[in-house]
Amino acid sequence: MNYLFHLYLSGDDPDILTGNFMGDFVKGRLTDAYPDKLRRGIELHRRIDSFAQNHAAFTASRKRLGADFGLYRGIMVDIFYDHFLAVGWRQCSTEALPDYLKRVRASVEARRDQLPERLKGLVPVIFEELIPSYLNAEGVADALRRMSRRVPRANPLASGGVELTRHYRFLQEDFHAFLPDIRGFAEETIRR
Repeated sequence: MNYLFHLYLSGDDPDILTGNFMGDFVKGRLTDAYPDKLRRGIELHRRIDSFAQNHAAFTASRKRLGADFGLYRGIMVDIFYDHFLAVGWRQCSTEALPDYLKRVRASVEARRDQLPERLKGLVPVIFEELIPSYLNAEGVADALRRMSRRVPRANPLASGGVELTRHYRFLQEDFHAFLPDIRGFAEETIRR
């Protein structure tokens, strides 16, 4: 979902980055099954998600979306924020996005044996198709349509791209209000 955002907020440690990247695929209590820094990355992922869900700008973005999207609004905002991060990447990093993705993918691939089975086959899709598709609104709409087909029950995600277009400017403003706070939170969490 919001893979780029989680990668971006991971700092420079490849183990923490990999743990944060795989966070959506690790459920339940964390055990010693993962090395310390990988576990810290998974914990960082969970804390970022919790922080986002309670942030005023993220909440404002969720509320902008049609009520018929229900609980899927949070997922949509995650993806919309990945879009805004991707299109504004040059303001967030001195490293070009393709170079960044190549570097962090190498870090993830180097720890492939630690990845959950379900995630292993998705790594090429995430880095070669999904994240690059977030560079434009139609790519986001396509990602939501694909995601809609993977959800086993009926859901409104296939029409979610319209919401990005409809509320683009306001969602982007929310994103810019959110970004410094989440960046500071992630940096502080990593330091602890």
